[in-house]
Amino acid sequence: MDTAAESALREQIITWVRERAEANGGFLHREQLLGYRTGGRRLPIIDYSRGIRNPADFGSTLSIVSTANGPYDDVESSDGLLHYAYRKGDPFGGDNAKLRNALVTGMSLILFRKEVANYYTPIAPVYVVDDYPEERTFLVALDEAFRFMGDLRELTVAQRAYAVRLARQRLHQPAFRTRVLLAYETRCAMCRLAHGSLLDAAHIVPDGEENGLPTTPNGLALCKIHHAAYDQDLLGITPDYVVQLDRELLDEVDGPMLRHGLQAMHGQRLTLPRRPVDAPSRDLLAWRWERFAAR
Repeated sequence: MDTAAESALREQIITWVRERAEANGGFLHREQLLGYRTGGRRLPIIDYSRGIRNPADFGSTLSIVSTANGPYDDVESSDGLLHYAYRKGDPFGGDNAKLRNALVTGMSLILFRKEVANYYTPIAPVYVVDDYPEERTFLVALDEAFRFMGDLRELTVAQRAYAVRLARQRLHQPAFRTRVLLAYETRCAMCRLAHGSLLDAAHIVPDGEENGLPTTPNGLALCKIHHAAYDQDLLGITPDYVVQLDRELLDEVDGPMLRHGLQAMHGQRLTLPRRPVDAPSRDLLAWRWERFAAR
């Protein structure tokens, strides 16, 4: 396949992955990725058993998978860049050759984060921006601009801050959404709405606070209206998982959305994840409840 055709097909695949993931709630199931079809033929987007996908007629790698506790030492560094370990075998042949070609050509890749079995959070496009043979790693960035920043070991303060901000927005938060929505079986914990594209992962302790970590016990699967109301302290959740509305909002008279979408939630108990380990932390809820009650 010539470079132009490969580039066009690659962009088509990335668009499909992003649209399909968003429809699901930010993730794709393994079978969706293995079953992708284009031009009347099946073209798996991930490999059946390996963490890298190199279609035979592609000159550069299509996708890579970063797995928590996986067999390779893939490390996200403090500067927001991913050090992706060489694949086994010849460091200059096989899978490594196609990854290195992505560095040369600037072809975009898809990075999949697999933190829950069979479910993948896509981050795309990403780019191979450097090769460190002495470490047996490729450097992967979330912005093509890093290809043109010179020696990436010597990032300026501003460049490093940009990379860290990108990692939070495009890597950490999508992975957090996947973990939380899967824990709640892709349903709003308040109203049980089950449309993934309309669901968010809400922080109990906000991002930026000391305990505002992107972990499942600090998350709630909420539809967008309940997420917005929670973030604006129009409703609170007690440490016993009971929803309480702001008194002024509860007394307000308006249309059916207010009446059924918000006021009807007052006094309702959250629907919790099946696994106790995924349940919202009572301590974190207590911290947030104190803030709500003090308004």
